[in-house]
Amino acid sequence: MLRFAIAAASLAGAAPALAQEAPLEWLRGAWCADPDAKGRRTCETWEDDGKGALAGLSQAQAANGGPVETLERMRITAEPNRLVFHADPTGQEGGDFHAVGAQAPLAVRFENAAHDYPQVVRYWREGELLLAEISLADGGKPVRWTFRRVRR
Repeated sequence: MLRFAIAAASLAGAAPALAQEAPLEWLRGAWCADPDAKGRRTCETWEDDGKGALAGLSQAQAANGGPVETLERMRITAEPNRLVFHADPTGQEGGDFHAVGAQAPLAVRFENAAHDYPQVVRYWREGELLLAEISLADGGKPVRWTFRRVRR
């Protein structure tokens, strides 16, 4: 966990004293979005996996509690000098996306221009809301979710 914290702090340009804080703490917890136009509700859970990474699970299901329609396992790990977001959606090939640019304190952007779609995965906080967006590298075909915390 400390290796992950140091890498996250160095990516954000934080002072070494901040390296002791938990990385991406603002992302941890359980989050759900309001139902979309098709009546599906997407929820994500992010937690420490006990091995120095963040493990995420995203699932969308009918808002009335129907069967899970999409399921995606995710993981954020620290490699030397960068964070890596790995997405593993059920029924599709997984992919790695690397953090790019200077990361804001409550935001992270991952890219993989060689991936078909998405090529960009972003997470950021606006107050008590967690926002997520996927898109092409040029910003085309954006899909955005606004999540509210349901538990820590």
